[in-house]
Amino acid sequence: MAEIGKGVTAGKLAINVQKRLTRAQEKVLQKLGKADETRDVVFEEMVANFNKQMGEGTKLQKDLKAYLAAVKTMHDASRRLQDCLADMYEPDWFGKEEMDALAEDTDTMWLDYHQSITDKSLQDMDMYLSQFPDIKARIAKRDRKLVDFDSARHHFTSLQKGKKKDEAKIAKPAALLEMAAPSWAQGLISAHQVAQTNLSYNQAEEDLGRAQKIFEELNVELQDELPALWDRRVGVYVNTFQSLAGHQEKFHKEMSKLSENLNDIMTKLEEQRQINEGANHNESASSAPKRSAPPPGPPPSRPPPRMTPSPNQQQQNVSPFEDEPSMHDTNTDSTTTTLQSAVTNGSDGELPPGFLYKVKAVHDYAATDGDELELKMGDVVLVLAFDNPDEQDDGWLMGLKESHWFQKKDISAKGVFPENFTQRV
Repeated sequence: MAEIGKGVTAGKLAINVQKRLTRAQEKVLQKLGKADETRDVVFEEMVANFNKQMGEGTKLQKDLKAYLAAVKTMHDASRRLQDCLADMYEPDWFGKEEMDALAEDTDTMWLDYHQSITDKSLQDMDMYLSQFPDIKARIAKRDRKLVDFDSARHHFTSLQKGKKKDEAKIAKPAALLEMAAPSWAQGLISAHQVAQTNLSYNQAEEDLGRAQKIFEELNVELQDELPALWDRRVGVYVNTFQSLAGHQEKFHKEMSKLSENLNDIMTKLEEQRQINEGANHNESASSAPKRSAPPPGPPPSRPPPRMTPSPNQQQQNVSPFEDEPSMHDTNTDSTTTTLQSAVTNGSDGELPPGFLYKVKAVHDYAATDGDELELKMGDVVLVLAFDNPDEQDDGWLMGLKESHWFQKKDISAKGVFPENFTQRV
């Protein structure tokens, strides 16, 4: 016999084609109402549950894969962020080694989390869904065998109904033939015709029995398996989400510790920055200008004091004293000296002679020479004019603490101090 394909012969192909034609004919007759269809409402409900269960499981599997993809994306983003921080983190910063170890631990944590979900949740779901294709194929086969059983049953029933009619049709012609036949041949013709009818009837009965057996075997198996599979879905969902929740809890707990460690490192790094900034500031502040080599002058907002009052100040401060007799000759120099004395003595004698303006100490200053004024942060100092302006060094002022003046009204405690340690009031 010629072979059509691997394991398929022309005879088998013909049988399969004939089965499909017979099934198609049977389905048409059933839809037209000319043949009854075997229905099992309970089994149909089982199949509906099976399809629902398979759809839910497939969707859950798809969503788990999407969740795993999101975890991998977050892992990649976290790794890039940690690498960026590690690249920026300078060796002399606090916790450089701890930062590198923390980045490695974070990467390992993400890897373990992804692998745990894959091994426990996703693989269990894959195994659970792997049984559905086989059961689905057997349900389809059971449906085909049911059509074969209905077809065989209808064929056998039709033969049963037609047997009596055929026997009546055969009886009359057979009687005429027997009358014309020799005596030895009488009875053989009718017996042959009856045998042919019985052969078709017996063949149909055998086909019916075989179709019924195949259908019932599949039907019994599926009626046992489908309810059990339907009941197992709850356990599968419980195990899947309990496992997922456990891995999530562990991951977030460990990740919380790593985040806490990162926060501690950043806090101590900020403390280190503040300490270094304070040390640099103190170092800068404690470096008082040398008398021989003073630092750069004050910022624009703090112009150096004038040794000679401005015209406006002269006009303001001369008026209270303009009627007083001059203490020097009436030439120009003596007039200027008189005016300057009237800026500097203040009103009502409340301020020391030579007073210019007030400043407030913003840093402590320890005097290093006998003519220097020691300062404590917050001290208010009355800035005085130098007796000889040529003696004034750049960056240094002459002054007297306000508290000393108000208590003793004595300028003997005056001294020089660095201007950059003070702020003008």
